[in-house]
Amino acid sequence: MTIDEKFFDSLLGTIFNQLGPPQLKLSQTQEQLPLHPVAFQTTCSDLLVLNPEGRNVKTGVRLTGGKITAPLAFSGSYSVLTKCVQFKGTGKATVDLSFEQSRQMVFGQLNVEDVTLDDVPPIISALVTAFVRKTIAEKLNPFEVLPVSQLTLSLKVEASGGSVKAQVKDVRDEVQEGMLKLYLTYDFSGEKK
Repeated sequence: MTIDEKFFDSLLGTIFNQLGPPQLKLSQTQEQLPLHPVAFQTTCSDLLVLNPEGRNVKTGVRLTGGKITAPLAFSGSYSVLTKCVQFKGTGKATVDLSFEQSRQMVFGQLNVEDVTLDDVPPIISALVTAFVRKTIAEKLNPFEVLPVSQLTLSLKVEASGGSVKAQVKDVRDEVQEGMLKLYLTYDFSGEKK
């Protein structure tokens, strides 16, 4: 099975244009003090929003150099010491694939390697960067890539008086320039009528 970058572009385009940008509640790296906004302050959404693009980075999936990479554009706001910090930024991530035979599912794991924030004070930048990384790791991982249960085979062999069934027992991936190849290994069994 071969999937190209255009497939992922179409998938993400559909998500952004028809469902709306994904929104993730920001995670905390440590227990936060019970600070509440004063009556005249507005509440902060504490959300990370994945955007289709930002600062010359288009959120997507790239298949290059033997790796699956994911440039990310995002924005959001977070409450830090009773202040609501608005932020925008970009990130670079890699994606690792794994197969879980019992669930007949290929899963992805997004590993954020780099986060760059725009116009955030340096004293707060490290804190917000940690929240962004942790939120993506906790709220998006693991994510479903391909349910291989739909690729199970069942063939009637009338001349032999039974049927042959095949279930996926392993999935191996290979990344080539612009393409992701998935190699499926089946476990075959026969059933007499």
